[in-house]
Formats: sequence, C-alpha cells, structure tokens
Amino acid sequence: MANPTNNSEPPNADEQMNNKRRRKKSIVWEHFTIETVDSGCTRARCMQCKKSFAYISGSKLAGTSHLKRHIALGICPVSRINQKNGEVLALTPHSSVNGTQDVNDLPRKRLKSTSGSNHTSFFQDRCRYDIAKMIIMHEYPLDMVECPAFLNSVRALQPQFPVVALDAIERDCVGLYQRERQTLLDLIGSVPGRVNLSLDMWSTYQSVGYAFITGQFIDDDWKLHRRILAVVLLPFPDSESAFNHAILSCISDWNLENKLFAVTLDESFANKALQVPSAKSLVLDDQTQWNTTYHMLIAACELKEVFSCLDTFDSNYRITLTMDEWKQLDVLCTFLKLLLDAANLLTGPTYPTANAFFHEAWKIQLELKHAAVSDDAFIRNLTRPMHERFNRYWKDCSLVFSIAVVMDPRFKMKLVEFSFSRIYGEDADHWVKVVSDGVHDLFLDYVVQMLPPPTFVVNGDGGFLKTDMPEEETILHCEILDTEVPENEIFLSTSDELSDFDVYISGMTSHQNMKPELDQYLEESVLPRMQEFDVLGWWKLNRKKYPILSKMASDILCIPVSTVSQDSVFDITCKKMDRYRCSLRPSTVEALVCAKDWLQHGSSSSDYLASKTVVKMEL
Repeated sequence: MANPTNNSEPPNADEQMNNKRRRKKSIVWEHFTIETVDSGCTRARCMQCKKSFAYISGSKLAGTSHLKRHIALGICPVSRINQKNGEVLALTPHSSVNGTQDVNDLPRKRLKSTSGSNHTSFFQDRCRYDIAKMIIMHEYPLDMVECPAFLNSVRALQPQFPVVALDAIERDCVGLYQRERQTLLDLIGSVPGRVNLSLDMWSTYQSVGYAFITGQFIDDDWKLHRRILAVVLLPFPDSESAFNHAILSCISDWNLENKLFAVTLDESFANKALQVPSAKSLVLDDQTQWNTTYHMLIAACELKEVFSCLDTFDSNYRITLTMDEWKQLDVLCTFLKLLLDAANLLTGPTYPTANAFFHEAWKIQLELKHAAVSDDAFIRNLTRPMHERFNRYWKDCSLVFSIAVVMDPRFKMKLVEFSFSRIYGEDADHWVKVVSDGVHDLFLDYVVQMLPPPTFVVNGDGGFLKTDMPEEETILHCEILDTEVPENEIFLSTSDELSDFDVYISGMTSHQNMKPELDQYLEESVLPRMQEFDVLGWWKLNRKKYPILSKMASDILCIPVSTVSQDSVFDITCKKMDRYRCSLRPSTVEALVCAKDWLQHGSSSSDYLASKTVVKMEL
C-alpha cells in the first residue's frame, strides 16, 4: 500500500488536511514540488529557481497565492528569463469535479461564480501590440511601461502579463511602424498615377531640425490619400542642401524615382503675408493663431456701440475709437475674410483636391490688386504690401491651380478665361494662352509616356520594317502627336497592292473624325455648377472615356496646396519638436510620428496577431 505522505508528488487535499476537508489540486503544483521538513512542516519548492516556500506548518495551511504570484508576476528569476526569450508559462487551471476553482488570491466576492469553468483567452502579443499602439496614438513616453502606477494597473488587470522593459516596448513600436510601412509601401506601389510630396519644417530646442515629408496620391479607386512618409533629421536645417537631402532620401526609401510628380515647399508666405499691420490690440486674440484676430475684430465691430459707452462702466478703459477708425476696422475685416475663407478649405475633415483652391486664390488676387491702387489712402497702404507678397505667390502657383481647375468638368477653361479677363484686363488672352499651352504640353507628355515601345521586324517579301503596334492605335497616336503615319511601319507588303490601299482607306475613314481626348473634353459643355461635387468620382466614372486624360487628372488633382496639416493652418509660430522626442533616436521619432498618422487612417496590423500564442487564464 502506497505511503500517503509520498514527497515525490503534490499532496492530495484530504491527505494533507487533518480536518478531512476535501480540496482540489491547485495549478501551481505544475511548477512546485512538496518537501517534508519534519512531521509538522511541509514546504513547496519551485522547480525552476529551487527556492523554498512555506506551505503547511502544524495545523496552518499557507495556501497557494504566494506561489502563484512567484510564477505569474515574473518574481521567479528563471521564469523571467524564459519570458524574455518568448517562453510564456501558462498557469492554466484544471476543471474540478464540482466546477469550482481555486481562487485564494482573488476577492472573496469572486467566489460566487456560476457552475462550470469560465475561461477567457489572454493574448500576450495582442497586449504588447495594444500598449505600443496606445503609446503611439496618445504620444505617451516610452518609459511609461516602467512607471509603478502603470505596472500596478497592469498587474491588477492581468497578473500573468510579464513586465515589459523600455527597450522591448521601443522595439514593439518600431515593429508596428515597420508593418504599417510595408502595407503603405504596397499601396503606393499599386497606384496607377504618381505621388506628390509636401515638405514642412519643424524646429527643435537644439540646432538641428526635422523635415516632415507628406505624400499625397490617388489610388485605383480614385480615393485621395494623404500620409506622412518620412521624418528626416536635418543637422544643418539652414543650409541650401538640407531640403534636397530630405526629399532625395524619401524618394529612395519609398521607391518614388519614377512616380514623383510635384513637390510643395513651405515658402514662409503662411507665416508672414497673412499678418495684417494693425495698431490696435485687444487681449482676446491668440497671438499664435492669426484667425483669432479676425474673430476678435469682427465681434468688436458688431458691438462698437458698447465700446462707445464702456468708459462709464469701466474706469480702466481708456481707448476711444473714432467713426473713421471703426470704418477702417470694417475694411480690415473684409480682407481678412478673404484669407480666412481660403484657409478654411484646408481645415475640413478631408483634404481638398487642388482644383478647389483656384476659386479662392483668384478672388484674393483680384481684390488685392484693385485695393492696392485704391483712392483711399488707408486701403492702399494696408493692402499694397499684402498684394506684393501674394502676387509673388500667384505667379509661382497660378499655372498649377489653373491646370487643376481645368480638370474640373464644371469649369474647364471657361473659369480661367473668365477670371483672367478680370485680373489681367487687356492682357488676359496672353495668360489664357499660357494655361492652354501648359495643359496641352502636359497632355502630350502623358501621351508619349503611354505609347508602347516600338518593335520592328523585317518583312521577308519586300524588306519593309513594321512595328507590332496595332494599326488603329498607331494612327490615333500619330493624330494626337500631329505627325504623319509612316506607311512602311504599318502595312505589310503583299502581292495585292490594292488590298493595302483598302486597309489604308478603312483606317483613315474610321479615324478621320476622332479628336484627342483633351480637345474632346474641352469642347464638351461644362457640367452644371453644384456645391457638393465629387470631382474624383466623376473621373472614376469617365476614366474609360478618357484613359490618358484621367491619368493626368489624377496626378494634378492630388497636388497638395499647403505643407501644413489641418490643425496647423492658422498657426503663426514655427512648429517645434518637444524635448522628450528630441532625446530619442531619429529612427524612433520617425516611427512614432508616421505610425500615429497611419493608424489614424486604419490599421492592418491586427492580421499579424491572428497566429500568435494564446495564454489562457481563469476568471
């Protein structure tokens, strides 16, 4: 008969307890052995670190809570090493005969459970992913994983979760960034059109700077995407080659050598030309947000009767404006409103296509031009420096904006003709022709790009060279390019010369009324003007009708009109990197900034977690 006090196996409850109370075997005995010290003392020894713990002393039972904590919380040094190596120790409880469970270390109220074993799954990798995502999305410091309050919270929620070291969570954040980067890289590689870049500069508390490079493109489903592609450290941000280095590194990293279309740079216009000179100042505006000046002044103009009698209620009020000064404020608000309306296009939930900005830009140019030569000295002096700055901006960008609005079927060249006649007067025809020539030259570039490379073969009968391009396609492309159709590259020499003539007549008859896509598009009537119009949706529906022109429209319409994000449109101060992020490695800064931007647009990383190890715990 076996000895009931066999030390080689974990004790059964009725064998260890003299009170004959029957207890179920705890899961900790998968990690501990029982050793009898003497007749009145039994201890538990960890199978990994060999440390001994109290278990039974006389009539007292120490329980298993401290044994569980030794394993589950990573107190055991050997267990902690194994966890760092990816070996997770599962404290998976066994079902008991009566369906209850050993919960000595849980609150007493948890003992009241329904019959049957209640399990949930603990995904360690999923938890690590969520912590990394939380840090990225909320811009928490990486070392929060070592904060005692955070550790206490995690242990209370999940005692089995091992402590995450600082370098480990940094690797998790960078790993999440790399997975999201590959997804975005695949998306950019699959888009049929090109990619436009914009470059914004951030300063730091040190002498270095950071270039934020944002990519904008339209996918195969005609959806506009705007993503931060790179955050590049600039050791010498004031050097002439600083921006070139940033752009070239981004082009190389994202394989944009043959896909780049345009680059939008920060020209300091947003920081200086929008500041209108004003001798008056109230405490209600925010000196870092130029739009608040407009809101402050417009409210003051509406309540100007209140200011006229304010001194009777407030003895500290010493300012009294004349009626002429109030009129000057009205004028100032009129021009500020033009700038505010233009800037508001960039603050919406979605980034606008390039065609939308032409309407606001040409109105600003027209109003400032007229105001700069006004008979009113105040208006003239106020707007002349503004017009000088904006006119330089208009000369640099008007052609791009004009071509973009031509790609809007509601306006085409008609709005260019209308607006230019009001801006340039007698010189309007010249500037309209500049836009028209620019559109046609750009279209011809796309035609050439889409021409298949010619392959010549020698005909055995007559020795003629012939391209493998189909007849109809060759004739059409030659008509678009306004060149003659090379007969010896189209027709085979046969014994029946008249059969070649029949083919020639047939081809010319079928194409004699065909026009290039651009001319056909421009000659068609403009669409009725409507406020809510999806220009990308229209090109998606008409891409088969205009296969070449639609590719051109896709690239033009996704040109960014500003380098700043929606939440920084009205900022006057230069954006500055905080001290904490400046202390991180540049690669980590890029990972944190880019990953946050990408996760805000949806994540695909959850698929990565589907096949990871599951650790089950009992509630």
